[in-house]
Amino acid sequence: MIPGFGLTMGLTLAYLTIIVLLPILALILKAAGLTLAEYWAIVASPRAVATYRLTLSSALYATAINAVIGLLLAWVLVNYDFPGRRLLDGFVDLPFALPTAVAGISLTALLAPNGWIGQLAAPFGIKIAYTQLGIVIAMIFTSIPFVVRTVQPVLEDMDPEAEEAAIMLGASDWQVFARVIFPTILPAFLAGSALSFARCLGEFGAIIFIAGNLPMQTEITALLAVIRVEEFEYEAAAALASVMLAAAFVMLFVSNGVQLWHLRYVRGSR
Repeated sequence: MIPGFGLTMGLTLAYLTIIVLLPILALILKAAGLTLAEYWAIVASPRAVATYRLTLSSALYATAINAVIGLLLAWVLVNYDFPGRRLLDGFVDLPFALPTAVAGISLTALLAPNGWIGQLAAPFGIKIAYTQLGIVIAMIFTSIPFVVRTVQPVLEDMDPEAEEAAIMLGASDWQVFARVIFPTILPAFLAGSALSFARCLGEFGAIIFIAGNLPMQTEITALLAVIRVEEFEYEAAAALASVMLAAAFVMLFVSNGVQLWHLRYVRGSR
């Protein structure tokens, strides 16, 4: 029998405190050891700003692509039956199971100028590995399951009667999707996209092998923080990490706000 509310809530809060809140608190306290001037000098240095620009823009590109491809993939897995569907469904979770360092090495082997894919792009002057394009691809690979796995259950649980009614009233396929299906899956779609973006911000293992890690060019914020740790500048590493933590929190806050607005006003007006 499941224990009562008090015990389950206590265990849950204790677990979250140890696993989530304490590491975040330690990060904040470490960064708080700096004066405001020292903190600003670290987080606003030209090298740090270059890493923010690269990391944030790459995460946005990867999330935008994941949002589209992830939605399409979830739609195909739910609405179509074809040979290999279960295998494809299993492959969606591969980035979760595969160590990110292994993913980075594999992507580098494929996308490097002498790799299977990289050598095909090289004659056209397209360089994938050791550029932002390679970083975006690594982010896409590691974060696309978030979109698929949040949208897929909602599509599976949708009542087909609403779609059938819209079709009987003369709605086109696009109108059915835009006015019936997408509003229903929008909260899950936003949640999956937000989680994908947050994962992209924090990704490290899959990126360092394919990025080239050139300061001011292909160096991500997570790598710069690791470099500061290796230089025993722990406060500086914590300051850089706090910026990315704040960016992830802002993204999740915005996503949750949009979902709440959708539930209160859009669905409530029907």
